[in-house]
Amino acid sequence: MLYAIMAYDAPNSEEPRRTAHAQHMAHLDKITAAGGKIVLAGPCLAKDSPDRQIAGFFGSLIVAEFASLAAAQEWSDTDPFLIAGVFEKVIVKPFRQVIPQPQP
Repeated sequence: MLYAIMAYDAPNSEEPRRTAHAQHMAHLDKITAAGGKIVLAGPCLAKDSPDRQIAGFFGSLIVAEFASLAAAQEWSDTDPFLIAGVFEKVIVKPFRQVIPQPQP
C-alpha cells in the first residue's frame, strides 16, 4: 500500500540538512531494498522559485509503497533527517493514488 510521508522542517535546519543529506538519501534506498517503491519524493519549497537556494525549504514529501503503516512509520522514525533535527514534525498517512491511474 502507498503512504504519504509529510515532513516539516525545523527552524534553522540548513546545516543539519547538509550534514545528514547523504545518509538521508541512503535511507531512501532502503525502501526499494525492502521490496517497496518510491512513487515520488522531494523537497517542498518555501517560495515559488525554481532555485531552491532562493526558495529555501519548507519540508519534504515522499509517497512510497510499504508493507504496512507500521513499516512506513518505522522507516520515517529512523530517517537521518529526523534524527539530525532537520524535521520538527513528520506525518505518515495511508495514500490512495487516483491520478495518474497506477499501473498493475
